[in-house]
Amino acid sequence: MSERTNYSTNSPFEPLRGYSRAVRVGEHLYISGTTALTATGEVSAPGDAYEQTKYVLGLVRKILRQAGFELGDVVRTRLFVTNLARWDEYAKAHREFFESTRPASAIVQVSRLVDPRLVLELEVDAVKGCSDAKVVQISYGEEGS
Repeated sequence: MSERTNYSTNSPFEPLRGYSRAVRVGEHLYISGTTALTATGEVSAPGDAYEQTKYVLGLVRKILRQAGFELGDVVRTRLFVTNLARWDEYAKAHREFFESTRPASAIVQVSRLVDPRLVLELEVDAVKGCSDAKVVQISYGEEGS
């Protein structure tokens, strides 16, 4: 049986909504949706897709480190954004953090987040010790082949 560890912050939302900032089960870490809300409840870089993405990824890096993981352990990211037309701004910041790791990723447009000044929310999954990935080229080929 795998041991479970819940990681919490001082956010009032965690006990109110009944969730943890991150959950570790064995060698897996699952980070909850993270936004650009600061520790004081302010929004970092209101409306700025690139800067908010960098800020959120910085928070994610801190969470990973405190749980004993590193950016190279990230295997999946999910970006929930309020304006998909700005995908290049989100992608630029994402690439700056994950260019060498290149986790599986999705970007999904949502109608809004908890504060209208927020432009993205990010979920992350990581597996400890998998930062040395090999790249295998996939060919889509003909349908059914």
